[in-house]
Amino acid sequence: MADAPRAGTARELGDGVLGRAAAFVYWHLVVGVLLCLATLPSVVLLMLLGRSAGNALLVPLCLVPAGPALAAALFALRDRTRAEGLAPARAFLRGYGLDWADALRVWTPACVALGVVAGGIANVGPAGLPGAYAAVLLVVGVLVLLWALNALTLAAFFGFRTRDTARLAAYYLARPRLTVGLLALVVVAVGVVWLTSEAVLWLFAVVLVAFWRTTAQQMVEDVTARFTVEGAAGPGAPDPQDP
Repeated sequence: MADAPRAGTARELGDGVLGRAAAFVYWHLVVGVLLCLATLPSVVLLMLLGRSAGNALLVPLCLVPAGPALAAALFALRDRTRAEGLAPARAFLRGYGLDWADALRVWTPACVALGVVAGGIANVGPAGLPGAYAAVLLVVGVLVLLWALNALTLAAFFGFRTRDTARLAAYYLARPRLTVGLLALVVVAVGVVWLTSEAVLWLFAVVLVAFWRTTAQQMVEDVTARFTVEGAAGPGAPDPQDP
């Protein structure tokens, strides 16, 4: 799904380099603020949790409300090059309205699975299990997270049935370029939290979402070409949100 720039996006701030740069910064800034507001419930829940190992199971569950917000941010950032004017808030709200249900259907089970994995890792020591068990759980958790990111991307841009979204998300895990790119973003996010704090990651989440959208662009284009063309063989009757 190629992003074709339109003149209307930059016209409000001028057609020159500075105008386009200002429009780019403004769009990302507004989407970033809205993303912070939309993920505030998750932030509050995480703040209320203690940092004990016993709460490891609950941490991923606190992130359930963030799923639709992340999908809306992906939608709005893609919409920047399609919109006729500078209306990032409208694009974000439109994406949220279109995507929230589909996003929750794939994001919630992933968060539950990640909660089980996190709880298992936290209890490896107290249960006297070998460290290899924790390593296996960590690999499973990473795969679940990467699948969830793929699924959330598909939910943001398409209207496939949930089971078809799940199958496609798993299928594209076998694409090394996409998977390694998403894994790199996960490592960066963990590194930001490790070196600074969760607040820094929350405030600058739009930057990671922007790189996420760019990383997943090849998958989006491939899905568009293979599963949204009329008469093409696909995982089901496609219903793209934005052809």
